[in-house]
Amino acid sequence: MKITRQKHAKKHLGFFRNNFGVREPYQILLDGTFCQAALRGRIQLREQLPRYLMGETQLCTTRCVLKELEMLGKDLYGAKLIAQKFQVRNCPHFKNSVSGSECLLSMVEEGNPHHYFVATQDQNLSVKVKKQPGVPLMFIIQNTIVLDKPSPKTITFVKSVQSGQLVSAHDKQNIQQLKEEQGLVKNLDQRRRKKRKKISGPNPLSCLKKKKKVQDSKSPASEKKRKRKRIRNRSTSKVLSEKQNAEQ
Repeated sequence: MKITRQKHAKKHLGFFRNNFGVREPYQILLDGTFCQAALRGRIQLREQLPRYLMGETQLCTTRCVLKELEMLGKDLYGAKLIAQKFQVRNCPHFKNSVSGSECLLSMVEEGNPHHYFVATQDQNLSVKVKKQPGVPLMFIIQNTIVLDKPSPKTITFVKSVQSGQLVSAHDKQNIQQLKEEQGLVKNLDQRRRKKRKKISGPNPLSCLKKKKKVQDSKSPASEKKRKRKRIRNRSTSKVLSEKQNAEQ
């Protein structure tokens, strides 16, 4: 039975590796139900998961899962101690925590970019995870760990990608890497920067010289100057006439 289980796991891992870029170390998100089942079955997760998947693994959880286990109290105290030993991944629920199932579902949405595995015993969460293409699902049956086969949603997604109708997230990353290696991304950025750097010249109307104001000949200042000249002329004429009378 153990050999057949590993064969199935190897087959399923090859499917996710070839179509979604899943690589070691395998990142496995565990919730409280999976930890509780492992505790009851006396399963050493850190030892048995790498053996079953035949590769390096990283066991992780979220803050919402830990808070949920704290709220549930003594019944899941052992599961909480197990979950606290795992790596804690940042979830988008910093201020207001949500249920563990809702949190794990949010971590694998939008194409599962971090290639998470979801390990859970929650049936409702399993159904929702199967609707997300490219998410490996794990659970425990009869004290044994099982990697579920790819869901129908995942298989139809792969077929549509192969037929050219869709582009997977893994293929998008590969295309982006090829562009960066060949320098296409840099050239495009440089062209965009050059286009942005073009600055239009100044407005020709703003460069025109201001016309100098011509002073009017009939300004009040010129009239005052003329009056002063006339007054000086009159005073000199009076002085000359007085001198002539004195001489006579």
